[in-house]
Amino acid sequence: MKYSMNLLLWGTEIDDSLFPTLELIKEIGFDGVEVPIFNTNPEHWFNFRAKLDSLGLACETDTICGPDQNLISRNPTVRRHTIQHLKSALDCSLVLGATKLMGPFHSALGVFTGMAATEEEWQWGIEGIREVADYAESIDITLGLEYLNRFELYLTSCTDELIRFVNEVNHPNCKIMFDTFHANIEEKNIGDAIRKAANQISFIQLSENDRSTPGKGNVDWEGVFKAIKDIKYDGWLSIEAFSPKLPVANIWRKMFDSEEQLMRDGLGFIKAKVT
Repeated sequence: MKYSMNLLLWGTEIDDSLFPTLELIKEIGFDGVEVPIFNTNPEHWFNFRAKLDSLGLACETDTICGPDQNLISRNPTVRRHTIQHLKSALDCSLVLGATKLMGPFHSALGVFTGMAATEEEWQWGIEGIREVADYAESIDITLGLEYLNRFELYLTSCTDELIRFVNEVNHPNCKIMFDTFHANIEEKNIGDAIRKAANQISFIQLSENDRSTPGKGNVDWEGVFKAIKDIKYDGWLSIEAFSPKLPVANIWRKMFDSEEQLMRDGLGFIKAKVT
């Protein structure tokens, strides 16, 4: 098992100012980090990659799409632009040495029509992700698609829908990233959802119900870790926690003492559950 820390805890500006944070992450005992890709200029990431290498920290990457980058937009120009945007995020991932680019980028975060996804939108998503997966395969990176809860996304908002989507993409470089925060909202049983998606899960984010320290909230962690053992998962377990430094998460109150305490307590909790 490998343990990772998602850098979204410190917001979306990922640059050299986070080097002391990377050193702390390494000192605490993490094996790697999740790097959110909002800056899609590959040159931006060379110094960051050098710092990761100097610390011996591995890296996987995440990205999202917003209103102007939407694979299921009715506008074909927007869909084409989104594919290029995701290819650029893959180029950045390559610079960082990542083997996975993950997130809910099959559609746009926070964009709704007021209706369920149409068959046309579904097929636009399939076609777009299939093309992005072809490019990912050419540079040896795997996509890890994520569903979000109904308040953030509508194309896929549960495990069953995402399994169907990935099955229809039908590409060896398109898998599932499982996030316990969204599962805690949308699934009847998180452990059963993990077992159902077992063959397609390539990465797991462990996130508490309030996005704070894992183990301090009401997620069914016993069920989560039993399922992880049941499917014999031995890949990345990553802490995804948010703070007011990420305004899009709409978190305006303090939910933990410090980032350092969250990381130490969270990693200790996870290691105790998997050993």
